[in-house]
Amino acid sequence: MDRPLRYLYTLAMFLATPLLVLRLLARGVRSRPYHRRWPERFGFFDAPGFKDSFWIHAVSVGEVNAAEPLIKALRRDYPGAPFVVTTITPTGTARVHQLFGDSVFHVYLPYDLPFAVSRFMRRIQPRLALIIETEIWPNLYFACRRRGIPLMIVNARLSERSLRGYKPFRGLARSALRCVRQIAAQSRTDAARYRLLGADPQRIVVTGNMKFDMLIPDGAVANGDAMREHWGARRPVWMAASTHEGEEQAVLEAHLQVLQRLPDALLLLAPRHPERFRLVEHSVRSLGFTVGTRSANAMPLPTHQVFVIDAMGQLMPFFAAADVAFVGGSLVPIGGHNVLEPAALSTPVLVGPHTFNFEEITLSLIQQGGAERVGSSDQLGHDVLQLLRDKDKRERMGLAAQKVFDRERGAVQRIMKLIDVALREKNHP
Repeated sequence: MDRPLRYLYTLAMFLATPLLVLRLLARGVRSRPYHRRWPERFGFFDAPGFKDSFWIHAVSVGEVNAAEPLIKALRRDYPGAPFVVTTITPTGTARVHQLFGDSVFHVYLPYDLPFAVSRFMRRIQPRLALIIETEIWPNLYFACRRRGIPLMIVNARLSERSLRGYKPFRGLARSALRCVRQIAAQSRTDAARYRLLGADPQRIVVTGNMKFDMLIPDGAVANGDAMREHWGARRPVWMAASTHEGEEQAVLEAHLQVLQRLPDALLLLAPRHPERFRLVEHSVRSLGFTVGTRSANAMPLPTHQVFVIDAMGQLMPFFAAADVAFVGGSLVPIGGHNVLEPAALSTPVLVGPHTFNFEEITLSLIQQGGAERVGSSDQLGHDVLQLLRDKDKRERMGLAAQKVFDRERGAVQRIMKLIDVALREKNHP
């Protein structure tokens, strides 16, 4: 049964190749650096000249951020090993370079075509393969098994939507998952969904979410305090982070409501994708707000009503400086983004109704009083204003959020133990 399914899948990938090339060309128009590197998606890149590498695959920014503490722990415990990090998106690539510079070898993950996967494997010579969160590529997984490379899915999560999406291909997904040595799931719910998808229950363990082990950048709190002194320590400030198309309008309308009651209020607005920075800035100006940007002004001035954070990987000081943080991707059905960054800094959190990408973390924060759910776009302004005017409630929510964050730490240490066992067994079968 497995072999016919794999043949059909591989045939479909080959037939889709012309469309993949067109997509690469289209993305290259928007991002010239990505255009120059699109041959990597077919396994064409200069071999780095090492073997027995630790290979970590992280799709985009969120997965790279989640992987940061694990990669740093691996580099600490295996100091002589080469490290390869693969991504799929240009923003993920930029984040890898920002965090690790040239200390890791970065290359784009090849498409799941047998010749591209084989060329990729020959060039990076992996000793261990770690997939962050969820990426099931059958030919890649089978290639790891053939080569005797221990393959693990770490910080593994599987939403209800993703589980439904795999339903037509469940047989193929089950076969691919049988190539995986260990699935380190974020939660019991994720573990159960992997079992439903066909993973071997004996290979699934719940280790928690690595995002709770994220490292707070040195100086983030001090920089946040400095910003508050700069614009006025008593000034009401709220932040809308990782917003998507369809959310900024609701956020700006909410800020108009806030300004009616708190005329000196400041909104820190951080769009999720860099290609939208300029568009969002123009939208804010067109509505008549006094606007500053990270690139032009470094930090908000007392005269700014809205400050657009047009930079990647620099949100933590702004979270530290804000009284309230709304986390985007949740007013529209994107599934929400990381609520732990503000929680780690004791900042009260607001989210919209769509949080299925972080359902257990978000639910835990809400149940423990560290976050609140906004039922709709129309309600956002009311809820932000209520929190900005209630300092005692903000302090209670911030403390509760910090407690949840501290309580759940330790996933990286648990995953490191699984990795150590996998490498010992590989060396001494």
